[in-house]
Amino acid sequence: MEMKTGLILVDIQNDYFPGGQMELVAMEQAGLKSKELLESFRKNRLSTFHIQHLSAGKNATFFMPDTKGVEIHDYIRPLDTETVIQKYYPNSFRETSLLDELKNADIEGVGICGAMSHMCIDATTRAAADFGFKCTVIHDACATRDLAFQDKTIPAEEVHGSFMAALGSAYAKVLSLKEFLSETSS
Repeated sequence: MEMKTGLILVDIQNDYFPGGQMELVAMEQAGLKSKELLESFRKNRLSTFHIQHLSAGKNATFFMPDTKGVEIHDYIRPLDTETVIQKYYPNSFRETSLLDELKNADIEGVGICGAMSHMCIDATTRAAADFGFKCTVIHDACATRDLAFQDKTIPAEEVHGSFMAALGSAYAKVLSLKEFLSETSS
């Protein structure tokens, strides 16, 4: 029997794209890969779950409610029939309906994409694995940014690679979009 897979699209919102309040490195490319991934799920009538982060803190600088930046990007604009779950924490399961939504749809495996690789993708993937889902992270449909640690700037590409390597060691299969699509269509 084939495993029922759902797609979790995490925080693919305007503020992460060029011109946004928290522009990420290579978000445009990751957004286009996410769009292609979503189109495949739609074509095959598979479940999709859009995650939208809202900033609640008084010092927040992006994903502010009632701004253009908080909106889900046009590349993956949810259809009326698709589930949109709002969250306030990096882990998409924390204080949201995501776990119940996945269980209600009889989902056993999840494909995960979006942003940021080192934060919400990491937290969501680890939580999904802890809940027993078979996880696949589509690495080229994810993006992040440069980070700083002890007076050193760590380039986004290295941040992304480090987190994908860590997730791939224990929590998820980490595949390119092309690999994921060929694996799920066979």
